[in-house]
Amino acid sequence: MDSATSDTRTPLGASADNGLKIVVVGGFGAGKTTMVRSVSEIRPLNTEETMTQAGEAVDDLSGVHGKTSTTVAFDFGRITLDSRNVLYLFGAPGQERFWFLWDRLFSGTLGAVVLVDTRRIDDSWYAIDRLEKHGTPFIVACNDFGGPAFAPEQIREALDLDPHVPLVTCDARSRESSKLVLITLVEHIQTLYADQARAPRQELV
Repeated sequence: MDSATSDTRTPLGASADNGLKIVVVGGFGAGKTTMVRSVSEIRPLNTEETMTQAGEAVDDLSGVHGKTSTTVAFDFGRITLDSRNVLYLFGAPGQERFWFLWDRLFSGTLGAVVLVDTRRIDDSWYAIDRLEKHGTPFIVACNDFGGPAFAPEQIREALDLDPHVPLVTCDARSRESSKLVLITLVEHIQTLYADQARAPRQELV
């Protein structure tokens, strides 16, 4: 399995002139930094800081007691699609005190991945709510932390997820698994745009 710790990256050319933006959002400790790190073709930019006792009063650590660092701004990675197009990945911070950054990160976004930790599924509500308010296409990816497995129907019900929103499982540490998540998102966006193009236009009276 490809690991997030691998630093074997292919240098990128400087000729690309069309950047497509995707945001990875989700609850605290859901694996957003890990996903950006695992799939990026460049050494990702991150703003991780060591967690201290001062943060215990404001950050809910239930279910993520082994976490020792946290994102305080955003993560950034890049993937080449072809010679003219690149995909920019932004990982949003998960703690509630940094949610004010999300609206700005969503600006100009092609689509989003909502990364879910099923041990803390309630943490996903805010991300889904904000994306729906922005009208941003998104999919939901359940990161495998080795806990109890839930049927897709249970997760959809818990998140009150629209039946047209794709739901997948992934291992954010794996480059191949993370790529499949992004492919699913791009295919979902293509389907949405195709449906909009086929929809009859209303004539102005």
